[in-house]
Amino acid sequence: MRLPRLFRTTTFRLMLVFLALFEAAAAAFLAYIYISTAGEVRLRSERLITKEMHSLEAVYEQGGVNSLNQAIIERTASDRPFLYLLLSPKGTKISGSIAQSPIDDFNGDKEWKKFNVTETDPDGAEVQKGARGLQERLKSGEMLFIGADEGESESYVHKIVRALWGAEVLVVILGLGGGILVSRNVSRSMQGLNDLVAAVRTGDIRARAKVRGTRDEIDELAEGLNDMLDRLEHSMGGLRHAGDAIAHDLRSPLTRLRARLEVALIDVEAGKGDPKQGLIQAVEDADGVLRTFNAVLAIARLQAAGQVPDPKEFDPGALALDVAELYEPLCEEKGLDFKSEVTPGLKARGNREFVAQALANLIDNAIKYTPEGGAVMLRMRRRSSGEIEFSVTDTGPGVPDEDLARVVQRFVRLENSRNQPGAGLGLSLVVAVAEAHGGRLELAEGPGKIGEFGPGLRVALVLPAG
Repeated sequence: MRLPRLFRTTTFRLMLVFLALFEAAAAAFLAYIYISTAGEVRLRSERLITKEMHSLEAVYEQGGVNSLNQAIIERTASDRPFLYLLLSPKGTKISGSIAQSPIDDFNGDKEWKKFNVTETDPDGAEVQKGARGLQERLKSGEMLFIGADEGESESYVHKIVRALWGAEVLVVILGLGGGILVSRNVSRSMQGLNDLVAAVRTGDIRARAKVRGTRDEIDELAEGLNDMLDRLEHSMGGLRHAGDAIAHDLRSPLTRLRARLEVALIDVEAGKGDPKQGLIQAVEDADGVLRTFNAVLAIARLQAAGQVPDPKEFDPGALALDVAELYEPLCEEKGLDFKSEVTPGLKARGNREFVAQALANLIDNAIKYTPEGGAVMLRMRRRSSGEIEFSVTDTGPGVPDEDLARVVQRFVRLENSRNQPGAGLGLSLVVAVAEAHGGRLELAEGPGKIGEFGPGLRVALVLPAG
């Protein structure tokens, strides 16, 4: 028979384990109380009996058996809480409050005995009560027995034990009730998370876990799941957008590629034109398509990983000088004034190749959009916050303020850049590199309008302190 789901939860099972451990400890505690209390009752009874025995032995030492017999008769008639019996050497009763000794075969000098005493209660019913007694042999051969009723003390001990057992049963009931209540609440919370997982498995990526505001571990798990789903939804949205944008943006170059190949084929068949030039142009178009794919794949890889692969410590100054040396001849060919300012001796941590690619994209954009006679400046420094900053400043047309947030998106190209080659992925890759390193990309206006140049653009790749 399958148990209800509540009783199969881990919380309920743990509650049963802890309740069993508690009950075992409580049972051991009760046993200790009973043994200690019963032992104390026995010792107290033995002390009283021994004291009474010494008192009567003193009477015997002073006056012999007759004085002892007289004392027993007097004490039997009094309200002393003892049972007395004086026996002859042959075992016959001389005097006392009981008819015979509970010790049948008495051969030694002293012996303790636990026995029962039958009494009549106020209703006339016979009641058995526990008692303890001591029997000793006197010098003249007579035997003296003294007992004491332990019924009331034992009854008191039993009442304590029953009360403790009742308290333990109450604790078990309350523990089971509390365990069921806690298990039900935890089960409800976990059911919400299970429902979330089931919804996501069926394709509802927008489902989110409910955060109760209790700030416990279930809330922390719910917040973590929600954050993970937010990132997953963002990544999937980015992939969908990238796929749509690639399909849209590659349609034109692929169409041009096909058209040029078709024209080249027609010209070859007609014996006109230069088929070699057509093939060269087709290869260039194919290279452009491949560059677009490579850029998109690089961005997707960085965003999917969430961090750069194989991060290591490197010298950002040496990296900046290497990139500057690579692009300085290109600036000279275009008639641009290129300068670099690098702070030596700094350390950064990350993937040097990705940072180099991002920095190359920034300088390539600056050279591409700065007209002849303009200037490009590369700087590398440490900010007062400890962050490492690579900045590229140019005197080109810049980016309007309303387009600063949009220009870093994939496949976004402004109106003033439509006549330039490219797919609009350069700054998107830089943003991906910055975020994968835990840094950011900052865009601001350049040096301003100077004659026919400007206002320019300043782009800063900021990496966290190494």
